Amino acid sequence: MAARNSRVNSLGKADDEPTRIAVTTIFPNPSNPSSNPVSPGPSSPPLDQTRDPDFVPPARPSSTPFLYPEHRHSPCCHSLSSHEDEPAKPQQDDDDDTAVPSSADATQKNGSLVNLPPEIVEVILDHLFGYRVSASSKSSLHMHSVTKSWNTALRHARRKEVSSLALVSPSWRILVQQRLFRHLKLRATTDYIGMVAVFLAHRPYLRSYVKHVELWFPVFQPKLASPTSGAGSPMTLPLPPGSNSPGPSEATTRVGTTPEKCTLEEAFIFVHTVLPGAVVLTLEGGERRKAPKVVHTSWAKPGESYLPVLPGVHTLVTKGQWNLLRTDEDFRALLSSLPNLAEWHGSYSKPKSKSYLTMYRALSMLPAHLRSLHLNLESDYRRELTCPPFFVKVSSQIHFCLRLAEAALPLEHLSYTGRVCKLFFLALAARSDPRMSKIKSIDLTVKNCCRNLHQYHDSGSGIQDMQFIYSLELLVVAAIRALSKLPRLEYLRIRFVDLDSPVPPLNPYFLLKGDTCWGVWSDFILAELHKARPTAQFEELSESFGEIGYNKEGRLVISTAPTSKSQFRSLKLANYALLSGSIAGTS
Repeated sequence: MAARNSRVNSLGKADDEPTRIAVTTIFPNPSNPSSNPVSPGPSSPPLDQTRDPDFVPPARPSSTPFLYPEHRHSPCCHSLSSHEDEPAKPQQDDDDDTAVPSSADATQKNGSLVNLPPEIVEVILDHLFGYRVSASSKSSLHMHSVTKSWNTALRHARRKEVSSLALVSPSWRILVQQRLFRHLKLRATTDYIGMVAVFLAHRPYLRSYVKHVELWFPVFQPKLASPTSGAGSPMTLPLPPGSNSPGPSEATTRVGTTPEKCTLEEAFIFVHTVLPGAVVLTLEGGERRKAPKVVHTSWAKPGESYLPVLPGVHTLVTKGQWNLLRTDEDFRALLSSLPNLAEWHGSYSKPKSKSYLTMYRALSMLPAHLRSLHLNLESDYRRELTCPPFFVKVSSQIHFCLRLAEAALPLEHLSYTGRVCKLFFLALAARSDPRMSKIKSIDLTVKNCCRNLHQYHDSGSGIQDMQFIYSLELLVVAAIRALSKLPRLEYLRIRFVDLDSPVPPLNPYFLLKGDTCWGVWSDFILAELHKARPTAQFEELSESFGEIGYNKEGRLVISTAPTSKSQFRSLKLANYALLSGSIAGTS
């Protein structure tokens, strides 16, 4: 089929009319009974057979599909068949009982997308792009894991093969562009932001499709020139019709002779002015050694509010947070500019004492309407031989677990990766009112357990360190005891991840989902679980890890019984003492 010679833009509307495409392979051909999923049944009587004039044919049940598709006119789907350009054929008489649909007519109806309802088109595009859900819906994420969060949210590819689907029809163009522009990842430089603003100014209908804006600040870009150097000249953002500008003085950015990093103020002005419909905002500060901090503003004095208010943003993701937020004023200005913030994902690239110290103060500034907090302070996932010196410095000033427990009181979901001990659950249970508690899920990834300062030389972690195993058991017991004060808690996970573990399946964890438990257990844990939540119980209790041996490479392996594939869903803590000696002898 030859398409009309017309210019069509995959990101905009067609110059004259959409390209017409004949689709004949999506649905079975009505003219070929073998391709029809419904059997046509017995052959019909001869057409010239004499019919009884008093005979009334029975009505077809609504559940029985028609042999030929019903010709429906949908306002969202338009005819794309090339047969529209052919000369009209003489219409057959409706009273002619011998009229039978020809093969050409059946192919015309089947080859036209006019018969596809919008729901079918959505299913086709979901199969190609991935399922599209609301940006405010939790079904788009795995609620209990930082790795399955907005940090790694699906962003559709802009390949030509995918974007060309917007040329099928006007209805397809809208549905495809909604997916292509749902998540935009932009470089936070003045020239790039200006280019995006110009692009959207000429296509204002695309602005409403953007729900997730990701801005990454290059760490190797030249430093921002001072306002008095005269390197940059002001440029007004091209605003689409109907845009909400925060004001004449706030709708300008500086453009210098070389590409410059935007200030955080300019990035927020861009989102407020050009993309007011965004509900998820990601700020990536990057990471490098001695990376410069992202400049927030070039004019505001300390204590002044300089960030535009983004009322539509309810989810904030800050990656490389140390380069974005370092002082109390930084946190205070950011949180005040997001009055409807309900979910915050914060992660640091490298562990350092300043991360714990700054977040310790920032946790006291969290707004009361925040519902979910996902905090990642250490993400290297390696065991430690001793406690690192930077955390010894932290322990001498603060106890992070106590402040984290205070911040968790008004939350519904908490996910934390870092150092934690039993005091977190003890403080959370002591300050929680069972009638007012809102917490529904707690997900802790333990880097190490807090110890006394005089024991930091012996405060290692790993499955070969029995002191760590004992501390982890006390952490699990404290969490189980807190269940009586947290009646709405339905999901509890405490895990230790060691990528260098000689036996990764034996990394200890405890998981409570509903009334079912998995992971580490002991008589102490079973007794406390029966007291705190009698309805909860372990799915299975295994007394051993299995047969421990060595493979041909000399690596420690554990062979389990072939009939018990879920053996490591139950880990008895007493068996780690035997495993510790075996691993110590091989290291």
